[in-house]
Amino acid sequence: WQAKLETVGLRLGLVGNICCAFLFFPVTRGSSLLPLVGLTSEASVKYHIWLGHIVMVLFTSHGLCYVITWISTNHASMMLEWATDEIANLAGEIALLSGLLMWVTTFPRIRRKMFEFFFYTHQLYVVFLLFYLFHVGMSFYCMILPGVYLFMVDRYLRFLQSRRNVCLISARLLPSETIELNFSKSPACSYTPMSTVFINVPSISSLQWHPFTINSSSNFEPEKLSIIIKKEGSWTQQLYQKLNLPSLERLDVSVEGPYGPASVDFLRHDALVMVSGGSGITPFISIIRELMHHSTTLDVPTPTVLLICCFKTSSDLTMLDLLLPISAPSSDLLSKLPLQIQAFVTRETSPSPDTQRKPILTLWFKPHPSDFPISPVLGPNSYLWLASIISSSFAAFLLLISILTRYYIYPIESTGTTYPLMSQALLNLLFVCACIAAASSGVVLWNKKRSSMEVKQVRGLVSEMRPQSSPRSWFCNGDREFESLPSESLAQATTVHYGKRPDLKEMILGAEGSSVGVMASGPSGLRRQVAGICAASKDENVHFESISFTW
Repeated sequence: WQAKLETVGLRLGLVGNICCAFLFFPVTRGSSLLPLVGLTSEASVKYHIWLGHIVMVLFTSHGLCYVITWISTNHASMMLEWATDEIANLAGEIALLSGLLMWVTTFPRIRRKMFEFFFYTHQLYVVFLLFYLFHVGMSFYCMILPGVYLFMVDRYLRFLQSRRNVCLISARLLPSETIELNFSKSPACSYTPMSTVFINVPSISSLQWHPFTINSSSNFEPEKLSIIIKKEGSWTQQLYQKLNLPSLERLDVSVEGPYGPASVDFLRHDALVMVSGGSGITPFISIIRELMHHSTTLDVPTPTVLLICCFKTSSDLTMLDLLLPISAPSSDLLSKLPLQIQAFVTRETSPSPDTQRKPILTLWFKPHPSDFPISPVLGPNSYLWLASIISSSFAAFLLLISILTRYYIYPIESTGTTYPLMSQALLNLLFVCACIAAASSGVVLWNKKRSSMEVKQVRGLVSEMRPQSSPRSWFCNGDREFESLPSESLAQATTVHYGKRPDLKEMILGAEGSSVGVMASGPSGLRRQVAGICAASKDENVHFESISFTW
């Protein structure tokens, strides 16, 4: 039975190796083809989670089979063996332990309550991959190399993009303790609605990166990118407190992204019904701003829009003011967009007097010469440059290992001496890292040099955006010259209901049109409820899409 158990353990390890080959594809944010098939980096994370569970179950069972076999046959000392010319048992155990530490923190109850612990523990993937290579050698490692290779390219490009500070133009602070950050961006940086960026504020934590949904439109606002942050966790609370400091004139911020689907074809519908709960309204703001661009700038027909938003308190209603950008023109943006907003305040029966007295505060930051606009790390033709990085670096890697084998390893082995597999694997890994770093750095520096003139132009536009006043300026409800007319139209399009919840079935199924797109964003219970209403509908013209940003 020991021999059979060992055979089972071997088969489990081989199957786990196959599953591990697909583990890293879903988390390659910028160097994968996932957006071309309609998958965002957020949506593909769930596949990474499922594969991670499968891989760890297989590898844990693989390790247990061998441990039980060694103990039952009085060969427990094999657990500490590190063979240099075959399978290294101790290296496998170290890889398994690091994998188990990552696995334990991925379960939702731990990840959501202790996200920082989950984040820092997940950096053990470096230890896992390194000792996994030492355990199986380069031959078996080549099976998972494509996914790992793409992940390494993606990770290094993200590292290069995150090394520079971006230009933070302004911030809007809402009474609901919600923040809108407005960054300058290059016109070449285009993205679709519902895209996300990762934000790092070194003064709060130099290691923590947090994803946020973009609420601006790259077509409507070509020189600006905006995100909405709700004060919920410790990191967002520290950010909110920092922005309220009277002495703050600028804030260092680094950005990775944007990442999103290649296209969002919501214009194919005659009517759009968007249901949100709380901060789930954020992706719908980007869609509405994109529709504003189509109706005003392009002057093309747009679908009728019904926005059903649920908030806990009346202070959250100020999030509706973010539907209009801070740099909105004086003309009425909503005149050509058939928009109807049904807002529901569930925990209050009447407007709060305190909320009505609190204004929206706009804070303008002092620019710094070292700040750069947000721009694609590989320039406008990112997929062409990415293909050149992958192909050139891999060709260089093959050339280097060919030279290594022919002129260094082969002469040693021709004398009858076996070259250590671990040393060979380590040299291969070093070559992979060196080739990726050289090819990626060359392309990034080339694009940085080409875009230097564009950066100067964007900096000039940023200076024109800021009001001619002190570096730190506060405005009640923004600049009245820009926001007074659009705010009136927004109020006319909005109906507020206090102390009640929406009748979603009646409102969704009551939408008219040959094609009705229904989107839901917010708590999982809300999304399931909307999905159930659409599934139970006998109308074939209702099309449902769930938007989830749960990590």
